[in-house]
Amino acid sequence: MIDRAGLAEFLRRRRESLQPEDVGLQKGQRRRTAGLRREEVASLCHMSTDYYARLERERGPQPSTQMLASIAQGLHLSLDERDHLFRLAGQNPPIRSALSEHISPGLLRVLDRLDDTPAEIVTELGETLRQNSLGVALTGDTAGLRGPARSIAYRWFTDPATRRMYEPEDHAFQSRLFAAQARRTVTMRGPGSQAARLADLLLAESEEFRTLWDDHQVGHQRHDVKRFIHPELGRLELNCQVLLDPGQQHRLLVYTATPGSESYDKLQLLSAVGVDARDSVQSE
Repeated sequence: MIDRAGLAEFLRRRRESLQPEDVGLQKGQRRRTAGLRREEVASLCHMSTDYYARLERERGPQPSTQMLASIAQGLHLSLDERDHLFRLAGQNPPIRSALSEHISPGLLRVLDRLDDTPAEIVTELGETLRQNSLGVALTGDTAGLRGPARSIAYRWFTDPATRRMYEPEDHAFQSRLFAAQARRTVTMRGPGSQAARLADLLLAESEEFRTLWDDHQVGHQRHDVKRFIHPELGRLELNCQVLLDPGQQHRLLVYTATPGSESYDKLQLLSAVGVDARDSVQSE
């Protein structure tokens, strides 16, 4: 059964403990509310302010598991706090595993502070969980994709538009890398895993993937420099730094350019021209 009073109190306490800068928001000059405002939390949780406010007032329907997952992420809850939230709402907490999509508060805090360079958080299958605005400008809204297309490996072998975002000279290496990473993940997670199901889809849909898969190549290491082709800015050579959350196998990818380089100058223009240009190309 839902513990409405306990749920309302927990939500209030968590909201009041967060500051705008903790979640990537501007604090502003005048704030009478301790912590975040209800409308700010509602926006972070992708729900209406009225719906969220009713939960804090011990009213409204019992939240679904999807809604609770969104609240947990919006409030930057730890896994223990997320599980507590689910139990207060009368729901079973999600099973903890490497496939969890709940991003740790620490990783979110780092991403929230990266507003001057592209960054994204991905799973071990290359599924984008969260991007900053420059990340969307660089590669498109990959966090909004659904189904197997969430994985960049699947898109690489099945969607020509994905390859157009990368330097053509790097395509062969990228193909070998994605196939080797898929092989490693399937071996690690085993038959019947999500990784194995994704590999089966690629084996059925891509002749190139089948050929590389049959080679049993493993151990390919990614290049620190990725060469992107942007529809407006052209070629960008970006260093890719990776921060790993070992508890959930999530990776924070941060793309930077060498100061003084041509790519550095182009990166400064990305926020102005990137989003519209990338969206128009992906819609073709």
